[in-house]
Order: sequence, then C-alpha cells, then structure tokens
Amino acid sequence: MRTWDIFCSVIDNYGDIGVSWRLARGLAHEQGAKVRLWVDDLAAFQRIRPEIQPDRAQQACEGVTVCAWRQDAVFGPPAEVVIEAFGCTLPEAYVADMAARAAPPVWVNLEYLSAEPWVTAHHGLPSPHPQLPLTKYFFFPGYTRQTGGLLRERNLLARRSEFLQHDIVGYWQSLGVPAPVPGEWRISLFAYENPALAELLDAWSGGVDPVTLLVPEGRILPQLAKWLGLNALQAGDAIRREALQVQVLPFASQDDYDRLLWACDLNFVRGEDSCVRAQWAARPLVWQAYPQAEAAHHDKLEALLAMYTEGLDPLAAQTVRDAWRRWNGVPGAPDMAACWASWRTHRNGSRSFFWTLS
Repeated sequence: MRTWDIFCSVIDNYGDIGVSWRLARGLAHEQGAKVRLWVDDLAAFQRIRPEIQPDRAQQACEGVTVCAWRQDAVFGPPAEVVIEAFGCTLPEAYVADMAARAAPPVWVNLEYLSAEPWVTAHHGLPSPHPQLPLTKYFFFPGYTRQTGGLLRERNLLARRSEFLQHDIVGYWQSLGVPAPVPGEWRISLFAYENPALAELLDAWSGGVDPVTLLVPEGRILPQLAKWLGLNALQAGDAIRREALQVQVLPFASQDDYDRLLWACDLNFVRGEDSCVRAQWAARPLVWQAYPQAEAAHHDKLEALLAMYTEGLDPLAAQTVRDAWRRWNGVPGAPDMAACWASWRTHRNGSRSFFWTLS
C-alpha cells in the first residue's frame, strides 16, 4: 500500500481544496492508498465537506487522514508520494526529511487544468532541487493523451444515470422546488461577480420561457440581490420576477453539487473543478474562467472553447462561443440577450449540439 501526502493551500474559491479532496478520496477509495491531506484552511474545507471539524489537528474522513497544515504541525516521516497542489510551497523541514529518506519520495507539482497547447510540452517535466537530491515533476491535467487527464470516480456515470432515472423527482422535492412544467428551463448559476449578469437576468425575466434559476450561496449573491432590488439574499429565499424564478440554495457539498448539475438543463459554472464536473454531467454549460490581470484568462477560455465546439453544428458552435465570450468579458461578443435568444433556438434539438466529456 503506497503512502501519499497531499498538501493544499486554500486560496479563496474552493477549487483548490475541491480538486485536492477529490484526488485524496479517489486514491483512498479506488487505489487502496494510505493518504494524508494537509490543508491550511479547514474552515474552507468544511464548506464542501460539512463533517470536517476546523479545530482538530487530525481527523479521518472517508478513509483519508485530514491534517491541519499549521506552523506548529508535526509531519512525521514523508510519504512515498508527495503532491504539492497548485504551486503551494512545502515546509522546508518536510523537504529536508524527504531528502533524508533512503529512497526519495516521488514529488509531484499538481498544476492547474488548461486546454492550451503548451500544456502537453510541459506535462511530466522534471525540476531538480537546487541543493538537495530531489526532483519535482510537473503534472498538468488536461484533455489529451499527452496530459495528465481528469479526475473521475469509477462509478460517477452510473450514479448519474441512476439519479436521472429514479431520483430526480425526489431531488426537486428535497430542494422545495416543484417539478418542472413543460417548456421550463432549470438553470444553475455558480459564478464570480460578472458585469454581464444583469443582461442575462433581464433576458430571462422578460422572456417567454419560464426559467427557474438555482443559485448556491456564493460570491454572485450580492450582485443578484442588487438586480432584484433587495439588500441581501440567503439560502431558502425564493423570488419571482416575471418569467424568472430565483431559488437560493445552501452552499453545496461536492456530491450535492453534482446532483444539481445533473438535474439542470443548463449550468453556469466557474473555475476548474466546477467546469469539469459540469462536463461529466453531460449537460450544456457556460464557463466563467477565473478572472486574471490583463485578461490573461481569455487564452484559457479560447483554448477550451475551441475544443468544446469542435465538431458541433456551426450555428450551435457560434451560439456557444458568443455566450462564453460575453460571459467572460471578451470584447466584441453579442450581449447576453442576443446570446440567450440564439441559445433558445437549440432547445428542441439533440443534446449532441453541446459537447460533453464521455
């Protein structure tokens, strides 16, 4: 049984801990590995895994030993495989202990996901330590065989199928939401702050199709509240504006979020982890890349967009490109009202208009 240490420094958007936890749980469940997950912000971890207790130095969760990565942490002997998630810096004492092992650990820097072409040339590259007899290797997740692939549980697609065949009616009941009526759109919204939001809400509220918008608690709520003319929104709030029904949901655990993605007709997602889960959901999606200075994120957007629309009907492909670009602030894209009008024309078409992972 291999031992693994995964180090995760939580930034602010839960994607880093989300990916690290999926990796840790998958290794423990599917590979029989002995895994320690070192996290520097257990309160953030608790948001996606409610049973986590932020004040504990060590605790077990689904076969993984979750450890508080604090200044006074006692790490013990390094594992056989060490994962440095998303460029977090390992403690110097821990690195020294790695070098002292008779057989140095396999040291992997887990990088961010990207569909950009340069990723294939960098995946697997070694980086020797300048002073110690250690080598770190770069692992780039990606969408081709020349990259590290994507995380997916072995039973994920079977669970999705079972949910859609047998559990979806009960799911809507569990949220306190009526079953969809004919012609209604069920749309999830998980987003960073976005200047295009008001355009989209206007289009939905003034449209002919009923839209139920399901919004887990998160950064978009203040902007949504402002559009609704409210001071604030919280979980449980339900507000109607003409054809648009807004339902605010509690911040979702990972498994609950998967079910939301499976149940909706369209998912607005953000960042890395949510984007991949939306693709596994096999539902149309609109992605919001993490905004970067000087619009550097637009390159990541265009790379994934090119892959996502490859092979689609030309009109459907243009619809997706316009919506993604406007949602990400790319200059020259049509406004969201025009994007939505175009998107609606594909409602009665095959879901194959929209590319998904399989």
